[in-house]
Amino acid sequence: MAQDCILLSVDDRNVATVSLHRPELHNAIDDGMTVRLTRELRELGNDPSIRAVILTGSGMNFSTGHDMQWLARMNTASEGILREQAALTAELLHTLDNLPKPTIAKIHGSAFGIGVGLVACCDLAISGTDSLFGFSEVKLGTIPSSITPYVIRAIGARAARRYFVSAERFNAGKAKRLGLVHQVVEADELDGCLEMSLRHLLQNGPHAMAAAKSMVNEVALLGTSSQAVQLCIDQVTAVRMSDEGREGINAYLDKRAPDWLR
Repeated sequence: MAQDCILLSVDDRNVATVSLHRPELHNAIDDGMTVRLTRELRELGNDPSIRAVILTGSGMNFSTGHDMQWLARMNTASEGILREQAALTAELLHTLDNLPKPTIAKIHGSAFGIGVGLVACCDLAISGTDSLFGFSEVKLGTIPSSITPYVIRAIGARAARRYFVSAERFNAGKAKRLGLVHQVVEADELDGCLEMSLRHLLQNGPHAMAAAKSMVNEVALLGTSSQAVQLCIDQVTAVRMSDEGREGINAYLDKRAPDWLR
């Protein structure tokens, strides 16, 4: 597999852009790309200098799902290999979903199958008006797998059942109404909208944003139980006692910029 299936760039604000880069295959994903993307995301997550991560695709589409050659290989694979491949995809999605950096999906063209799963794992999702989304697995006699928890969280079980079962495609407007994407703009406004979102993110405490993501993920599993309430108490106390938490409040009281903006 070509070594440039993932393109990474970091600007002078330490904002990383990760591009799926198989434009001739509409950024179809195979096991090689899965492993490479997981590795890149982990390295960015562990890099204290990185402030935000943008996920996008090269060429005409964000990602049209799994690669056909990969599908052909999996069609004759053993149960053990199928389980290993599903685990690789699950690891990628878990890594993206729990990345301790704010993440933005910049979507143009189509996002199908695993492509939708990647979108659902990002904190913000901005789509062009011409984008299409869908899950075609049942047309092939199979089902969505590792993406399911993230898609259900994004659009709800009722909508997931409809689109998983029907395999019908839906446009960006519908994706916004369902909660899969947050903003839909014309293609020539994508970069401007992305820049506005980054401006908001870069004003915030890096550790506070990571803690907020972690808290949402954990509390979502606990609902309004006593464990959820206690978790929130523990989390906010820890953040407020941290150097960043104290600096943020002091800066607000002193009417000055916090040290992470200097």
